[in-house]
Amino acid sequence: MAHDYVIIGAGPAGLQLAAQLERHGHDYVVLERGPGPGTFFTRFPRHRQLISINKVHTGYADPEQRLRMDWNSLLSDDPDLLFTRYSEEYFPQADDLLRYLADFAAKTGVRVRYGVDVVRIGRGDDGFTVTDAAGHTWQSRRLIMATGVSQLNVPPIPGIETAERYDTFDTDPASFTGQRVLIIGKGNSGFETADALMAKAAVIHVAGPHSVRMAWQSHYVGHLRAVNNNFLDSYQLKSQNSVLDGTVQSIERLDDGRYRVVFRYARTVEALRELHYDRVIACTGFRFDASVFDDSCRPALVIDDRFPEQTSAYESVNVPGLYFAGTLTQQRDFKKATSGFIHGFRYGARALHRILTSRYHGGAWPAQELEPSPDAISDAIIERVNRSSALWQQFAVLGDVVTVNGSGLYQEEVPVAYVADGGLGPARHRFVVTLEYGADHDTVDPFDISIPRVAENDYENAHDASYLHPVVRYYRDGTLTAVHHLAENLENEWDLPVVHRQPLTAFAKECLADAG
Repeated sequence: MAHDYVIIGAGPAGLQLAAQLERHGHDYVVLERGPGPGTFFTRFPRHRQLISINKVHTGYADPEQRLRMDWNSLLSDDPDLLFTRYSEEYFPQADDLLRYLADFAAKTGVRVRYGVDVVRIGRGDDGFTVTDAAGHTWQSRRLIMATGVSQLNVPPIPGIETAERYDTFDTDPASFTGQRVLIIGKGNSGFETADALMAKAAVIHVAGPHSVRMAWQSHYVGHLRAVNNNFLDSYQLKSQNSVLDGTVQSIERLDDGRYRVVFRYARTVEALRELHYDRVIACTGFRFDASVFDDSCRPALVIDDRFPEQTSAYESVNVPGLYFAGTLTQQRDFKKATSGFIHGFRYGARALHRILTSRYHGGAWPAQELEPSPDAISDAIIERVNRSSALWQQFAVLGDVVTVNGSGLYQEEVPVAYVADGGLGPARHRFVVTLEYGADHDTVDPFDISIPRVAENDYENAHDASYLHPVVRYYRDGTLTAVHHLAENLENEWDLPVVHRQPLTAFAKECLADAG
């Protein structure tokens, strides 16, 4: 007997989707290789401190608003299933997340089979066949991959197989005492490692082809976070540490165990240089493991074959019925938004459940009836942008939708690309509401007060704002016709009568002038 759904992976995304399916009475099973949920976090990050914030004391009474500052909780109606009850550390420990995920799985009653090592996935006329290492099989009409990026991404550098790897190297700083160390990779794993070794290593170089991108400037939380950037301070203050811009051309392990590395600088006259190290560590990110798929359902890959390519419904572009949840969905907003992280993909998993319900179970995207008047539309939008955690966390990716076809409907947290692809059907009048940064927000120094900026609450120039603010797009018969920006506000309170409400009401009135 085939299940409606088989979910591969009981990490945060697999549990989030399973909890939605369980709550609504769907037929599914979750298969997990490890002995418990969240196997990835038993090993990573290697130095055990998470970079997902856990702000317990927000000053907000509204649970929805508190989720804006809680990056680790999964979505649930149970107030006990909040990660903020498991740690008060702003950057908590990975072991706390493991305890939380185990309790989430137990209390939601999700149906997980642990110790199932999936080795092969095939597809026939009736759906998917999943086979584990023991020869057991599961049949499924639809398959959801929630495995995350489980393989180390190893760049094609000659000799890199002789280097140590982020996923296996000895993290004890004492083993690096007095040594020269090269770390390949300028992401958080590379700088997390460098920071941990600074007290013991003699010299540390962190190398990569591009300049360091700071999360505080790009607003992409996967770029280098301040919690991991102590190494930059030591570099700029000449403390025997350096950041190298360029590419490693080759790595050679010498007879004495040391390394000869040929490095090509990005911006110097000296194009090639030979460098010598005692240790070389590859901290070069992770990738999706597609090796379990046979030729009948091998998904197309993109971004240097690191991620499965997906439609706006999180479905494989070339394998019907194969869906993705969790960090794999960052392919849709790679290095721009938050789908690669719990505080982003928890909402994506809920959106996927709603998509599956509407496609296969006769349901529709949840909606509330709304009076189709400019005042009512404006009031509903203002209320949501001041509360919503989903629009806050999944900026420019998820949006609320107001549809006017005679009557009015308000639908929350819809992938904006899914709307554009017709996922909600046709409409004469449609407003899509998002929170977004300005178009050039990542090109300026956010701490340079000499840079001209749009003043707080300057509604006449809100379209030039750089900081996070609401954007309302109006579509007529599916065609983008007008765009309205609400003025940015330091406290993220977009509800001033003259600055926010009245301009938005006037915009809606103009868009609906012929709606009667």
